[in-house]
Amino acid sequence: MGVVRAVGVLAVREGLVVDVDGVHVEPLVSAEAVLDELARSIGMDPLELRRKNAAHEGTRRADGTVYKQIGCEQTVDAARNSDHYRSAKPAGELVGRGVASGFWFNGGGQSAANIHVHADGMVSLEEGSADIGGSRASMAMIVAETLGLSVDQVKPAVVDTDSIGYHDGTGGSRVTYATGHACFLAAEDTKAKMVARAAQQLELDEADVEWTEAGEFACRSDASKKLTFAEVAAQQGSTGGPIEGTGSVNASGAGNAFATHIVDVSVDPETGKVQVLRYTAVQDVGKAIHPSYVEGQIQGGAVQGIGWALTEGYFYNEDGTMANPTFLDYRMPTALDLPMVETILVEVANPASPHGIRGVGEVPIVPPMAAIANAIYDAIGIRMNDLPMSPDKILEALWAKEGK
Repeated sequence: MGVVRAVGVLAVREGLVVDVDGVHVEPLVSAEAVLDELARSIGMDPLELRRKNAAHEGTRRADGTVYKQIGCEQTVDAARNSDHYRSAKPAGELVGRGVASGFWFNGGGQSAANIHVHADGMVSLEEGSADIGGSRASMAMIVAETLGLSVDQVKPAVVDTDSIGYHDGTGGSRVTYATGHACFLAAEDTKAKMVARAAQQLELDEADVEWTEAGEFACRSDASKKLTFAEVAAQQGSTGGPIEGTGSVNASGAGNAFATHIVDVSVDPETGKVQVLRYTAVQDVGKAIHPSYVEGQIQGGAVQGIGWALTEGYFYNEDGTMANPTFLDYRMPTALDLPMVETILVEVANPASPHGIRGVGEVPIVPPMAAIANAIYDAIGIRMNDLPMSPDKILEALWAKEGK
């Protein structure tokens, strides 16, 4: 009896399982195209249609989850009132404008933080979330505000789980929400211990001492009896030893976050190249702890989405090896390809966070593909159904439309 051997090649192509957003973002292109077509067919402004159908507090998601306070409606309103949307489309032959809305679940998870008060009034903060988007500065700001200190009095450090309580990974738009919450709890714990030490120094009952917004510890019945943070810190050696605060959370979720994007594009009829002329990203961020970092996260996510929409694709040889495995071959957009991404921050507080924080990082990659697809349709009257919408595909679509 003969033996049959078969050899096959397995190639991971568009990464629908590997990519965190792949299984959600690509279907959104189709869903937003349907909304766009529907708005055109009834003669309604596309954002007005989205506003009429926007999710809000009490809306039930497809998986049964009931939304708490969310900012879907507010992002659409902000987009409609933006300078970009209220302005005329740029002049040109094949120029189009597209809009799209999207959301992401966002994560929570486990985080912990430790605070050490030094005798000079400085504070050391230890937390375990690797800083890939400026989170250390945000953690320091949360602690400083809670303790009534200036940010430069808080020295944040990222440590491993040998030195601090267990942390889930840096990802899932969880860091500022979950780790920020742990830092807040550690600061509150520190504050409570400082109140007890201040009571010793003032020779008062602990219940008679309160922390004030000025960052001082004062007698409730006699405001003249008070100590500064630094004065309490300086005497910790004689009032019980080092002052340390701890905080830990297992956050159940960071609150769903929504975004609405607007894009203007032009299409070159000779080459099929799409040029992004103007881009505006509107997003509900809950509360922007560090606004410029939040804007950077949104801009970066939008640029990733633009690359996914227009240029980024995998090419494989017959043997299954990737033909464009390096950044020399894998076409990512650069600053030369794009205008400045305009950002509009909408702040609808997340009720699950003491500061109203929502995750930011993943949401901005969701709407760009759909918004650009709608803009291309507005420009050339052809619905592109294959990502990336690269020049060769658009040129072939234009030729087919012209009967070539």
